[in-house]
Amino acid sequence: MVTTTRRFTLAEYLAHDDFIEQRYELVNGELIEMPAESDLNNAIAMYLIGVFIQAVPIRLLRRGTEVVVSGFRATSRVPDLMVLTEELATALVGSKRSIVMMDMPPPALVVEVVSPGKDSEDRDYRYKRSEYAARGIAEYWIVDPARAQVSILTLVDGLYEEATYQGDQRLLSQTFPKLELTAEQVLQTGELL
Repeated sequence: MVTTTRRFTLAEYLAHDDFIEQRYELVNGELIEMPAESDLNNAIAMYLIGVFIQAVPIRLLRRGTEVVVSGFRATSRVPDLMVLTEELATALVGSKRSIVMMDMPPPALVVEVVSPGKDSEDRDYRYKRSEYAARGIAEYWIVDPARAQVSILTLVDGLYEEATYQGDQRLLSQTFPKLELTAEQVLQTGELL
């Protein structure tokens, strides 16, 4: 993973178009080059889009959309999957860039599929957890193929409460209470490749 030595403000980051060739997240003002998505991570995200499309209109689903979060310096994350609220979808209409700014409502749900390695685990389990909670994102899913589990974090009084699911345990989501989905169904996506 490559980082830049220059610190960017959010405005400077948004003004650059040359980041398109490589995936980056802006973390505390530094550009952090993100590794290419594994086929497994991509398959899991696409599977979940197929599941969510049965519960919400497709216009509320996003892949590759950035979300600005609070941090020591400017920080913008790119979740693997995002479910918008109606208010957020309206706020994004006409935007030049698919990015959820701080003055916009938060997404209803974000999903991160954990890539192998300590850096990825720390990013998804620690840093993004606190950033997404501070941003007011009601629900955060951490799909972890290496641990064979799905964690659903629900925002309660500004902090996430976590429930972890494995095997044939049904996922309990406040955002999607009627969802009939198990951890195994989410994770077996990779076995189908």
